[in-house]
Amino acid sequence: MFRIESPRIIAGVARIVRDVGIAEELAQDALVAALEQWPRDGVPDNPGAWLMATAKHRAIDLVRRRERYMRKLEEVGRDLSLSAPHRLDEPSDPDGIDDDLLRLVFTACHPVLSAEARIALTLRLLGGLTTAEIARAFLAPEATIAQRIVRAKRTLATKGVAFEVPYGPEREARLGSVLEVIYLIFNEGYAATAGDTLLRPALCEDALRLARVLAELMPKEPEVHALAALLELQASRTAARTGPSGEPILLKDQNRGRWNRLLIRRGFTALARANATATGGPGPYALQAAIAACHAQAYAHEDTDWHQIATLYGLLAVRSPSPVVELNRAVAVSMADGPAPALEIVDTLASEPALRDYHLLPSVRGDLLARLGRTAEARAEFERAASLARNERERELLLARTEECG
Repeated sequence: MFRIESPRIIAGVARIVRDVGIAEELAQDALVAALEQWPRDGVPDNPGAWLMATAKHRAIDLVRRRERYMRKLEEVGRDLSLSAPHRLDEPSDPDGIDDDLLRLVFTACHPVLSAEARIALTLRLLGGLTTAEIARAFLAPEATIAQRIVRAKRTLATKGVAFEVPYGPEREARLGSVLEVIYLIFNEGYAATAGDTLLRPALCEDALRLARVLAELMPKEPEVHALAALLELQASRTAARTGPSGEPILLKDQNRGRWNRLLIRRGFTALARANATATGGPGPYALQAAIAACHAQAYAHEDTDWHQIATLYGLLAVRSPSPVVELNRAVAVSMADGPAPALEIVDTLASEPALRDYHLLPSVRGDLLARLGRTAEARAEFERAASLARNERERELLLARTEECG
């Protein structure tokens, strides 16, 4: 319950204390209180509301205990009365969103932080991810991520960053980081990096909700619509991605009748809006959404236009180059042109430092080798992939692929 509710609790408390680090600590205090009281008194009817109320009560007590509280309160009142005439030019609803989660995202994506720190902090606060999970998402050492988070919270506190959704140019300046944060949160829910389950639906739902809200907030931003389209289309497959026992089902084996057609239609609509508002070439989210649309249009795996997907991945590799994009391009090439040319692409990635402990690299290579009949080599790759995987369900799948190789 705390894992699900913690982002909202932190966001709600941060609005009171104006410090995300303290807000996280108070949310943890509420968790400790629950662990002490619930076994004795029973679980409340609304556990999430109980946690929120407990954290907010502690936040109010903290504010009251602060030195010079009454003087500060008087100053705030005086400042509000003096500034009231100048607030008339601020946007009104729907531009001014009353959403604590969005305030938390934009606060954590403040320009005083590095891009890496913004994303790591928001994944920690909003996504409720552990430091280890964020490190896996970043393909970075856990100690590095821990340092980023601690320094980011300290910087926000010392700089006195306001807990707010910014307006105008400042909002646009933070948008790229906000989109990346939402994207990474969704990915962690869509394919959990660790744990006993492949999916974490609550993270997908939060990310999808934020993407939809942003799309309404910024109707002229093509990449906002593109991200919403990508998440709608990816989320449409959720019900078909696992079996009755939670085991992963590969894309080629999924029952596409279980894909959510409503989400697919929403995805196509959002992609059309992205294309209609774009003034230049497609951005990275638009290209990924177009790839997802190719899958959604195919009523059977055999109908997938893999040549189009490989072309789109090629454009994405130019627009937003990364080893992971290149690995995905190799998969598409293998389906369009066969495993041999794809293996050449994968082999060029073997020396990439970012993919050294990335389990999908040996997994993809093992699949290509198996399709080429090189089963002994494929088995070794699947064994290595299983040793690197930290999600128990993925590890089981990779061990099964190992056994298939004899």
